[in-house]
Amino acid sequence: MKFLDLAKVRIRSGAGGNGCVSFRREKYIEFGGPDGGDGGRGGDVWAEAVEGLNTLIDFRYQQHFFAENGQHGMGRQRTGRDGRDVVLKVPVGTEILDEDGETVIADLTEPGRRVLLAKGGNGGWGNLHFKSATNQAPRRANPGQPGVERTIWLRLKLIADAGLVGLPNAGKSTFLAAVSNARPKIADYPFTTLHPNLGVVRVDGREFVLADIPGLIEGAHEGRGIGDRFLGHVERTAVLLHLVDATSGSVAEDYLTIANELSAYGAGLEEKPRIVALSKIDALDEETRAERKAALEKAHGGPVLALSAVSGEGVKAALRALCAEIEHARSDAAAEADEAAAGADLPAAGGPAAPKERPR
Repeated sequence: MKFLDLAKVRIRSGAGGNGCVSFRREKYIEFGGPDGGDGGRGGDVWAEAVEGLNTLIDFRYQQHFFAENGQHGMGRQRTGRDGRDVVLKVPVGTEILDEDGETVIADLTEPGRRVLLAKGGNGGWGNLHFKSATNQAPRRANPGQPGVERTIWLRLKLIADAGLVGLPNAGKSTFLAAVSNARPKIADYPFTTLHPNLGVVRVDGREFVLADIPGLIEGAHEGRGIGDRFLGHVERTAVLLHLVDATSGSVAEDYLTIANELSAYGAGLEEKPRIVALSKIDALDEETRAERKAALEKAHGGPVLALSAVSGEGVKAALRALCAEIEHARSDAAAEADEAAAGADLPAAGGPAAPKERPR
């Protein structure tokens, strides 16, 4: 299945049905009076996050979603049928943006979450509503309200706990294949990975989701290479694993290239916890390893791991470091959620306290 993480769609809610002008006509009933019914309500347009989807490819072949109009009112006080709703089923992690591509309407990060994108128009009143003591035979009815038409963007950001970043051919896909059941394409030329890949990693009885994105090059934020458009898929991660190719003669420059691209992209990636690792160390002797690890530590300003996805050396240590950062982020999120729940239960400042229970 082809991967697509950005789609432009046009939606329109249903218009409400018109009210009816009608009078009761029956034998032996001389003054039947008005009996026009109301128009039905137009259908709404919803978006819903569902499990089992990881691409927006369906929206490449269908870009227009129009809800059904409400039925017009009828005589004998019959109300028109409401229009059917339209539901856009999107993958979990989809952001819905306005036509400008920047204003976020909703962020569907949980399965089953729904958001109303366009509300259907109300149905018009029939002439029965306008009957009064001074106007017993009204000949007017309201038209239905029009629907809402708008253009929106769907942007998918994959849900992962950790993300892999680095230059092309830094060993990211090989690492993902070695630690999970994912089978990304692996080859000895740059830009082998053309779209993000996800894998479930298990270490010490714990699991987390690891995302591999296409490699970055200098100037990616300006559109060079594949660009930085796939960095959105690691925005939600708790930690980044930055792999630097040990066989490169300029490990410090390679590290700074990616660090600068993350900073230029923004969205908090430059502040996200990052574990730096020297990859492909199986191709080097001990002396060269030590020399390049020292150069990378100097550029990074902190400790650096060394690993080889082929031989397995240092892989467990990297996974445990990732797992520790993920659990720390999860505990912080749980504490914030508990704080918010406790704050919601407290009475507002200056407001009345909860009434005490009266003794029986």
